[in-house]
Amino acid sequence: MISYILRRTFAAVILLLVVSAVTFAIFFLLPRLAGQTADQLAQQYIGKSPSKADIIAVKQNLGLDQPLYVQYWHFIKGIVAGATYDLGPTSVHCDAPCFGYSFKTHEQVWPQLTSRMPVTLSLASGAAILWLLSGVTVGVISALKPRSIFDRTFMGVALAGVSLPMFFTGNLAILLFVFKWPIFGRTYVPFTENPAQWANTLFPAWCSLALLYSAIYARLTRSGMLETMNEDFIRTARAKGLGEGTVVVRHGLRAALTPIITVFGMDIGLLLGGAVITETVFSLDGVGAYAVQGITDNDLPKILGVTMLAAFFVVIANLLVDLLYAAADPRVRLS
Repeated sequence: MISYILRRTFAAVILLLVVSAVTFAIFFLLPRLAGQTADQLAQQYIGKSPSKADIIAVKQNLGLDQPLYVQYWHFIKGIVAGATYDLGPTSVHCDAPCFGYSFKTHEQVWPQLTSRMPVTLSLASGAAILWLLSGVTVGVISALKPRSIFDRTFMGVALAGVSLPMFFTGNLAILLFVFKWPIFGRTYVPFTENPAQWANTLFPAWCSLALLYSAIYARLTRSGMLETMNEDFIRTARAKGLGEGTVVVRHGLRAALTPIITVFGMDIGLLLGGAVITETVFSLDGVGAYAVQGITDNDLPKILGVTMLAAFFVVIANLLVDLLYAAADPRVRLS
């Protein structure tokens, strides 16, 4: 098991380096291939109508006039060891991990991301618990009672849930449960200040996300359980006299967990990287809202920082998925 963990961790580190190289190429190499000069690229990091001195300063700080391999080295070094930006009369040190420095707002990107991360983490964790429990439960019951009224009803609800976009279900939840029937709050409150109000404010967003994602998990679980419950080892378990609950949960559901774990890991990684539409609809100042702000302001360091953070979470989620594979199916450890 230790050898398996070490192999997967090493592969995750290599994948992070590959992701950093691809991200660097998107923001620094592709504009050059499209014909942009170093001055034009530097101008995008400043804003409208920059002075010649500002362009030169940004070009030197980012090393845009240096070879690409030197730029990539400074890019990686900044993430690992930090970077110092010369702003003329003063200089700013960006502490590691330095995900960039906004020359428009004069703020380091990483502290801005970490300050918004609790909001995104709160949104993702609560919604994930709801959609995982509801989706898997509905999928198991539907598989045990195929073509029943329960199966047809909840699979129809699941189809509607996965078909309705977030900007529709989210705004509908706000209209009904915040304005028409003021059951839930509108202003986000951190968990450390008031846990009850924190949950009350986020509950509509959790339910809206759970409706979207639980439909996928219900259909995945149902199809996996229908296939698994007809296997020979299920009949053997029943023939040995095991209880039906033990057969369903410990044997049937465990064998059907592989695709569910895969999708769950990817969904959590993407949500932690920023639930853009959900945070925008519910006015949550999280990582997704920060990304929208960077796109609106055409602030490339913000966009670059969110991209790197999202890629990091996806890679870590894949690593955790591999480890959960080994826990769910011992055969994976020997692969």
